[in-house]
This record gives sequence, C-alpha cells and structure tokens, in this order.
Amino acid sequence: MTDETHPSTDASLENETPRWQTRLIIRLIPALAAFTLFVAPAAAQSSGQAFCNTDMAQTIQNVFTIIQFGGPMLGGVLALGATVGLPFVRRSDWKKELKEIRNQGLVWGVIVAPLGTQILSFILNNVVAGGNACAF
Repeated sequence: MTDETHPSTDASLENETPRWQTRLIIRLIPALAAFTLFVAPAAAQSSGQAFCNTDMAQTIQNVFTIIQFGGPMLGGVLALGATVGLPFVRRSDWKKELKEIRNQGLVWGVIVAPLGTQILSFILNNVVAGGNACAF
C-alpha cells in the first residue's frame, strides 16, 4: 500500500479548527456578553450627575416634553376635527374613516402618549444606571 494523499484532503485538514478551540469560543461568548451587560451599568453608577449636564439628557427631556404635550394635543385636534366633520360627510365609507380617526386620536392622544411618558420616565429613573440623578 502506498501512502498517497490528495492535495484537497491536506488543505481541508489544515483549515479545520480543532474541537477544543471551538468549544472554548462557544463558552467565552456568553461570559463576554455577561461581562459587557453587567459590568458597564455598575461602572456607570458614579457618573449619574455628570450625565445630567450633557446634551443627551437635555434631548431626552425635550422628547418627553414633546410626547407629553404634543401627543394629547395632536390626538385631541384629530378627534375634534373628525367629530366636527362627521355630520357634513354623506358617504358611509368616509364616515367610517372619520370615526376611526376620532377613535384613534382619542386612544393615542389621550391614553397612550401620557402613559408612554410615565413608562419611559419610570424606566429612566429606576432602571437606567444614574438616571435618577436627573429626575426625568
């Protein structure tokens, strides 16, 4: 018997990763993910007051103001406009659309926008590291 090997077999063996390296990589990925997720918030605990003076904190407060006051205002205008326009429309499909606009304006403007603002402020104040220093 001759000891002949094919070049394609040799090349495929050289490019294979040993099993122990693959297992090591598979075990390191969750450890690195846990390190990234759990150590970074703990390191950010001391920088809460510094965050409050940044442009990002001001932007978040501006977005809250827009959601808190703009959402109900826009929803109220849509609901009121649809309610006022309803008696002047004769076609039943347009009436159905106006009723849907009225209902969606009330739901999103009166219920969802203020509730969303409260939920976001709770998350930023209690869940995000350093967020309670800003009092969003």
